[in-house]
Amino acid sequence: MEPADAREDFPILKDIIYLDSASTSLCPVQVVRAVDEYELQYRANVGRGVHRLAVVATQKYQDAHDKVAGMIGGRQGTTVFTRNTTEAINMVALGMDFSPGDRIVTTLLEHHSNLLPWFRLKNQGRIGLDTIPPEKDGTLEISRFFDAIDENTRLVAVSQASNVLGTVVPVKKIAGLCKKYGARLLVDGAQSVPHMPVNVADIGCDYFCFSGHKMLGPSGTGVLWMKEPDLSPMLVGGGMVAEIKADHYREQPGFLGYEAGTPAIGAGIGLGRAVDYLQSIGMARVQAHENSLTGRMIRGLSGIGGVDVYGPMATDQRIGVVSFTIAGMHPHDVAHILDEASGIMVRSGEHCCSPLMRHLGATEGTVRASLHLYNNGEDVEHLLTTVEEISRMT
Repeated sequence: MEPADAREDFPILKDIIYLDSASTSLCPVQVVRAVDEYELQYRANVGRGVHRLAVVATQKYQDAHDKVAGMIGGRQGTTVFTRNTTEAINMVALGMDFSPGDRIVTTLLEHHSNLLPWFRLKNQGRIGLDTIPPEKDGTLEISRFFDAIDENTRLVAVSQASNVLGTVVPVKKIAGLCKKYGARLLVDGAQSVPHMPVNVADIGCDYFCFSGHKMLGPSGTGVLWMKEPDLSPMLVGGGMVAEIKADHYREQPGFLGYEAGTPAIGAGIGLGRAVDYLQSIGMARVQAHENSLTGRMIRGLSGIGGVDVYGPMATDQRIGVVSFTIAGMHPHDVAHILDEASGIMVRSGEHCCSPLMRHLGATEGTVRASLHLYNNGEDVEHLLTTVEEISRMT
């Protein structure tokens, strides 16, 4: 299937132009049907029963894990289902054992979810923290990592792609530097997995986190991939225990040891169906399609008077997340007009990246238009036409 053929699978697009996929992507009818099928045809708990419904549900839930692992080249690791990227990152933060003198390196490009867990550890006196700022064009200079990472660095935590600037970060180079000093690497892939081919084995990271709701999957789904299952489980209880006696217990192997309690079974199965959908198109095709639209959007916005575009201009350095401002107008006002005038859905504000906004000097935030495979050239042209009309109002 070509990206251009996908629009009919997203009925909501009949009435709107959706450019807010960096927040939450739309869900195709195939994924909705997969969730409904679980609820209506074989609803049962997983890993607990031997009746036919439990057997079917357990197998399909396992299959979903396998599909996700295959999509990111992670079959050799452990793929755990979480509620979202935030939970996955916190599982790493709470599951590692830190020693006095340990340091963590992160960047100012990060979403709050890849900052607050490290801030908390720092405030507790458990780690030191180094935060690398981006360059003026929104890219990260690799030499800054050479300066920051040393023998005291326990973990480096970076996003593969920025949710504000779209910047693609050279995570493979960072992984090589981590290996040199024996540091672990956590990659936030919330914005990369839905839009480009990803291979965790090729990257060389230790932990990889992402969300289902940004990759055409149901809300309340996320993933923590671990090269080795070396974290202490964040939660313990039913479902994750292999053996329990009066005074001790033994965890289940693999992902089961990290998924205590009854999981979001139908949503997890839906996430597996979303992987099927993306792979039916091919992530290289998705990336090429979005790159073409991104280039047109950046060129068009940059040519409108009073509009400032943030982040790298070259499409080979970014994904289809484009932040901009219009002189003399608050981003929330721009977003409201885009909706009311043209039915265009965008996000406005700080995008859960307050430190980055201050670094950029965007004190009121930005307007963010973000693409996915279901967008087309007409969507971009409508955005450009409306933004140009808005800019004339100031």
